[in-house]
Amino acid sequence: MGGMQNMSLLIFIMQVLCKFNNFILRICRNLGVLAVVLMVVAILIQVFFRYILNNALPWPDEAARFCMLWMTGLMAPTAFRRGGFVAIDFINQFIPSIINVILSMVLLLLSLLVLITSVQIGYAEVTGFGGRFATASLYIPVSIDLQNWYRIPRSWMMMSLLIGCVLLILVNLELIGRNIIFKLGKGNLLPKIHDDTSMEIT
Repeated sequence: MGGMQNMSLLIFIMQVLCKFNNFILRICRNLGVLAVVLMVVAILIQVFFRYILNNALPWPDEAARFCMLWMTGLMAPTAFRRGGFVAIDFINQFIPSIINVILSMVLLLLSLLVLITSVQIGYAEVTGFGGRFATASLYIPVSIDLQNWYRIPRSWMMMSLLIGCVLLILVNLELIGRNIIFKLGKGNLLPKIHDDTSMEIT
């Protein structure tokens, strides 16, 4: 009886986590697409001013780098969830199923340890000494008449690492839970991983 209750609790937790990841990662994908668009625009602006007008601007390079970091932090969790990272998977067909399951769990647990360390590094980058400095050339307006501008802190850029790693941990925990529940024959009770590859901004 206790085992059934524990299984029901695990399935409930996983259902909530899966639905949350489906929701939040869809938002992240849309924001990631926006970051890519802004990055391309910044690069094209710099190409025009540098090679056509022979007068390079100071901010497009840093803006493109800013957008690239955020694109990576927002898109990486979806890639991880869908198995989009580089992996050696041909070995799976040559080893027994139980060893394959154990190997997958070990790799996921190792990944979790790395991600936890990465969160600590990301938090230190955001809140530490380096995060107190401002970017060299990125400003945002803080008044309607565009007379007052605020220099973007470096911590805003490094926040992408922290948020990306937190999202990767959520995905990692989901994959661990999915492995357990699927091997217990209850995988049909979990929401499917959304495989919509559309890149529309909603």
